[in-house]
Amino acid sequence: MADTEYAEVFREEAVELLEELESSLLELERNPADLKIVSRVFRAMHTIKGSGAMFGFEDIAGFTHHVETVLDRVRDGAVPVSKELIDLTLASRDHIYALLDAATGSGEADPAEGQRIIASLQALVSGGRSVPPEKVEVALAPAAEEEEEKDPTLGTLTHYRIHIRPGEDFFVAGSTMEQLLDELARLGQCTVFLHEKADEAEKSAGLWEILLTTDQGINAVEDVLVFAQSSCEVKVVVLASEGEGDFEEHKKLGEILVEKGALSSENLKKVLGRQRPLGELLVEERLVSKTQIDAALAEQKMVKECKVRAESAKGAESIRVASEKLDQLINLVGELVVTQARLSQVASQNKDPDLVEPVEEVERLTAELRDSVLNIRMLPIGTTFAKFKRLVRDLSAELGKEVAMVTEGAETELDKNVIDQLGDPLVHLIRNSIDHGIESPEERARAGKPRKGTITLAAGHSGANVVITVSDDGKGLDTEKIRQKALEKGLIRADEDLSEQDICNTIFMPGLSTAKTVTSVSGRGVGMDVVKSTVDSLKGSVNVTGSAKGKGTTVTIMLPLTLAIIDGLLVKVEDTYFVLPLSQVEECVELSKDDIARFHGRRVLPVRDQLVPYVRLRDFFAIPGERPDLEQMVIARINGERFGLVLDDVVGEHQTVLKSLGWIYRNATGLSGSTILGNGHVALILDVPDVMKWAQREERSALTT
Repeated sequence: MADTEYAEVFREEAVELLEELESSLLELERNPADLKIVSRVFRAMHTIKGSGAMFGFEDIAGFTHHVETVLDRVRDGAVPVSKELIDLTLASRDHIYALLDAATGSGEADPAEGQRIIASLQALVSGGRSVPPEKVEVALAPAAEEEEEKDPTLGTLTHYRIHIRPGEDFFVAGSTMEQLLDELARLGQCTVFLHEKADEAEKSAGLWEILLTTDQGINAVEDVLVFAQSSCEVKVVVLASEGEGDFEEHKKLGEILVEKGALSSENLKKVLGRQRPLGELLVEERLVSKTQIDAALAEQKMVKECKVRAESAKGAESIRVASEKLDQLINLVGELVVTQARLSQVASQNKDPDLVEPVEEVERLTAELRDSVLNIRMLPIGTTFAKFKRLVRDLSAELGKEVAMVTEGAETELDKNVIDQLGDPLVHLIRNSIDHGIESPEERARAGKPRKGTITLAAGHSGANVVITVSDDGKGLDTEKIRQKALEKGLIRADEDLSEQDICNTIFMPGLSTAKTVTSVSGRGVGMDVVKSTVDSLKGSVNVTGSAKGKGTTVTIMLPLTLAIIDGLLVKVEDTYFVLPLSQVEECVELSKDDIARFHGRRVLPVRDQLVPYVRLRDFFAIPGERPDLEQMVIARINGERFGLVLDDVVGEHQTVLKSLGWIYRNATGLSGSTILGNGHVALILDVPDVMKWAQREERSALTT
């Protein structure tokens, strides 16, 4: 068993490698001829094996050894990339994950599954068929078996200079330089120069110089040259390796020529006194040939670019930080923002000029620190998107459908805490699209559609929110069937006048399912309500924003960028302060007694040629006191609808640090949290969509009574 001190370190590295392995395998399935992807898969498996052996995870290292052996044959072209190979390698990835969970005490692994996978891989390599696990006994080979075969340069991009001067025996044996150069070119990028003798002897006796860039390792290079070494002068020099952290300054042209013996130091000094380019002068003096200059310049450029890339990679180094430490830092910054707000208020009240300047500086530094810390917790949402490609592949195969997945906006950044909780809702939406939305290949063909359906997962920014859409080109939602099911379940009333979009959005109500049979995928009426409750807990919204019969369905999730600190609009009713998320606020208008009288007490106000319904916060929260003669109305836009909140006074913008209301207030209607103001008072953060839904329900009830 591995030391617990290092187990978590290995687990973090292995999880990243397994995620990379899965995405690479799915990419390889689409491009089976791309050997670069094969090398990427091999390197990920090789690293897992090496690290597993290093940290004492012998069972992981032993199992991975067998998979790596098969991938090595694939890389050599001996085994073709097929669906069966991809299936088995993905199963290997899942088994390694299970072994990892078992080794760290968070799960169990089935040894028989590992034996079945290894036996199937061996049968695939030998051209046979997979055999049942009970008929196979496979010993998991320890990683130490290949200790002597390890190549430290394997998987690292390395630049070589190779000199080959063929002897007569080389050509007598029937060998050609073209064959040798072709084999070297298969290893990577190859630049070839032929340096002829001064007496113009036959080219076969000249000196061949090859600049090779490859990640296949020095052993692979030497394997190609092994047969030439007995009849040729062969010299291999490592110029630079991009796996190394430090580089010497790249050599100048003259230094390279002197090092290679093409030029003496004396002649170099003699020519350096002139003003013309060194290479041109050396060729003119007949001290070196034009090809030797070209080769030296190419080498100089290669090493220089290698250094630049290495320094760039060094600048992008990162460290792992536990999420708990990051959350603690966010909380401390939140407290600092609150304290800074109080300090600013005290400074403005005292009107001390000696205090104003340092307080303004603290305010600026606090804002920069807040933005920097929040950016640390922002991650590209593509880290979540990657795992859904595997889900689509496996589920479409299980249901006998052909489905392709397209992702857009993977670089869109979102708070890590939001991303962590977003996985399950997206899984439910994608499973629903494949099971209910995408038709079978035969059905699609009859409808004049491509046999393969498409699910598009897209993300993008919209103000201070992130908008995520899951859309498919399937058969769309059957609104009549959904309405009938909702009536049967008592989720809606028969006399309710619902729009098509309202009917579509009833799929998020608990217990609603239109599936004819219960399967392992769907049919129990759970899933979509889980999507809604999870998104609601993230202070977001989810809606069916588009559905057409035979065309497909689009579900849109809107989420705040972060859950820690938001920009808000501070408002007041009597002595109670409220904060509205600024991203939801559209504009502020006045509401007079004349406006109220003109509409006979109905809670609507015409704003820009559109009637905007509103709710009075004083009535909603039962706050005592008299209404002012001139009230303020803040208009918010929620899911494309405008909605007004009437209050006494608009104080202004406020940087809001979100605080939980506590367990006892978890079901409080219209509130999502609280914050502390600069004067020490508590302000309640409004859940505007919740207030709007309550107002709509009250309005419908009033119309039906």
